[in-house]
This record gives sequence, structure tokens and C-alpha cells, in this order.
Amino acid sequence: MNILDAILEQKRVEILSRKQKRPLSNLKSFPFYHRETHVMDLHKLEEAPGIIAEFKRQSPSKGPINMEADPVVIAEAYRTAGVSAMSILTDRSFFGGSFADLKRVRESEPGMVLLRKDFIIDSYQLHEALAYGADMVLLIAANLEQGEVTDLALEARSLGLNVLFEVHSMDEMEKYHPAIRYVGVNNRNLKTFIVDTGLSLKLIGQMPEGVVPVSESGLSHVEEIVSLHKAGYKLFLMGEAFMREVDPGRACALLMEGLKTHYNYSNDK
Repeated sequence: MNILDAILEQKRVEILSRKQKRPLSNLKSFPFYHRETHVMDLHKLEEAPGIIAEFKRQSPSKGPINMEADPVVIAEAYRTAGVSAMSILTDRSFFGGSFADLKRVRESEPGMVLLRKDFIIDSYQLHEALAYGADMVLLIAANLEQGEVTDLALEARSLGLNVLFEVHSMDEMEKYHPAIRYVGVNNRNLKTFIVDTGLSLKLIGQMPEGVVPVSESGLSHVEEIVSLHKAGYKLFLMGEAFMREVDPGRACALLMEGLKTHYNYSNDK
């Protein structure tokens, strides 16, 4: 059994348990469930690349990354640095995340675009994302059949949630549904966890018309982002490059400053 299979097996058990403890009717009583979700300013992405900065304590392949980090402190630093959105891991067993992290950041940063990053395989998880304050959810093609992608994407849209659809190959790209606005290429193979940033370059020409292309994982330098932006990518999801540093917020700010210098823009632009 590879890592992805183990994660999905555990996820099915967790979802069943949470459904029993917290029925959908209970989730719908949460204050955040009824708020208007936020969207990214796509006009800015025409001028310069945007960053989705991630909060991640650990990973199955790398082990502990930054176990003591405070998501609220880091969220403030990410916002100040000028990121387009923040990704928050909610998987506890393999990534050390929690719904508390997502909820706390939503409370402290009411205007920030937040992505719930998890292994979404059940519509119940979409309602969880909304209830705890997310604006976006991740759908991973490798985890889902085409019909499941369609059903989840349409339900997410009905709830006001945007979808980041993650692929690793052209075959997975064929599962895309037009209800999806963001399509990401994960440079990390979820079965082997080997990273190849060249995968983004291979798949940029296969992007469906009208989507916002996102490159994910394995990115750490301004030069990489500039190169992929020239190829057509608009957003870049980065986590470990920041979270492995003593001060993740400062690491993010330094990268953003490098991008601002290259593209000659400011947070006010």
C-alpha cells in the first residue's frame, strides 16, 4: 500500500466518524456556514504571479516540518507580505493539521481567501470546509472518478466554494469539469512523493480554456516562479519553502519582495 492509499483508507474512517458525531444539520448551524465566501482578485494575476502560501506542520514523506508554528501569527505575516490566498491543511493523521487551525485563521483574518487543503472524497467535507471558514477546497484527480469530480465540483459551486482541481497527468486532466475555475499541477507525485517541477511545464499546454493555472509543490525560488509564470501559470502554491524556516512569515515576505522587484509592483497596485 502506497502513502496515498493509506491516507484515503484512513480518511474514509474519519469521515464516517465525523458524520456520526456532527451531522450535516449541525454544520449548517455554524456562523461561518452562512457567510459570503471570498474570491481572489484575478486581475492582479494578469500583471504578476500570485502566491497561495501554505500552513503545514508535517508531511508523510518529510516528517515534522514546523510543529510549534501558530497559524494565526503566520496568517498575519502572509497577509502582510501580500499573498493571494492561504492554504491550511486540515488532515490531522498525516499532516498534523486541524479544523481549529482553519477556524482560528478565519476569525483572525476575516478578509483573507482561505483554501481548505485535504483529501476531499465526500460531499460532507465540502460542508465542513464552509462551516469552518474556507473559501476554496482542493479536489485531487488521483483520488476521484470523473463522476465524483463533477458531483463535488457542482456542489462546491452551489455552496459558494471555489475548487482547486489538482492533476499529475494528462489522463487526470480529462476529469476536469467546467464548474472548476482553478487547475493545479502538483509537481509532487502523491504515490512516491518524488518532486519534478518540470511536470508543470509539460502540462501547461493541456490546461482547459479559461481556467487559472496553478503550479504546486517543490517551488522555492523567485527564478522558478518567473519561469513558470512566463509559461502561463498565474498562481503558485508554496508551503515547505516557508514552513521549514524559523520565521515562515519572513521567508514568505522575502520571496514576495523578490517578485515585487522583478515585476515592479507593490501591495497597493
